[in-house]
Amino acid sequence: MQRQADGTGADRRWGVRDGFGIAVVILCLVVGTGLILLLTGLWKRFARETIPTLVGLPGGSWALGVALGVITVLGVIGGLRCTSGVPGGPRLTRGLRSAGAAICCAGAFGPLFYLLAGLRARNCRSVSCAYIPGTGTAFLAYVVTAGLVGWSIHRWVGARAAERLAKERLRVRRLRKKGGGRSRAARR
Repeated sequence: MQRQADGTGADRRWGVRDGFGIAVVILCLVVGTGLILLLTGLWKRFARETIPTLVGLPGGSWALGVALGVITVLGVIGGLRCTSGVPGGPRLTRGLRSAGAAICCAGAFGPLFYLLAGLRARNCRSVSCAYIPGTGTAFLAYVVTAGLVGWSIHRWVGARAAERLAKERLRVRRLRKKGGGRSRAARR
């Protein structure tokens, strides 16, 4: 369908529809940006109010960093388990799997953003952006814990997979020695 350029009603109808669509897209972008900024601000305020309390507990910032590092590793493992699976299946199963993956991703990235919110802001001079004592130590403990626990779990899973592969090779080798690994035509 071609537009008429002579100023008839067809050209005006398309212009109103296009203008309305553009206005809706801009409105959605403005609302979405506002929601992102609101959630980011609420998260940062929550973190800045709770970190001093958690750092003051027994074990201090080291215990906080270790606990958040373990939570991150468990979130990554859960996210990988939720995303790997049969792509088909009923909608309910796929929906539950997607929801589980979203929760696990929040568990994987949440502690990192929680600790980053406690560090000093780059270009902010107000009191609300000041460094919270113990956050740097907690961040160091977080990075070391997440790295070491993640690496050790990766090595453990790799060793289990290699062991299973070796057992399967041994089983196939034994079948071949007995003649059970050959095709029916080769056995005749």
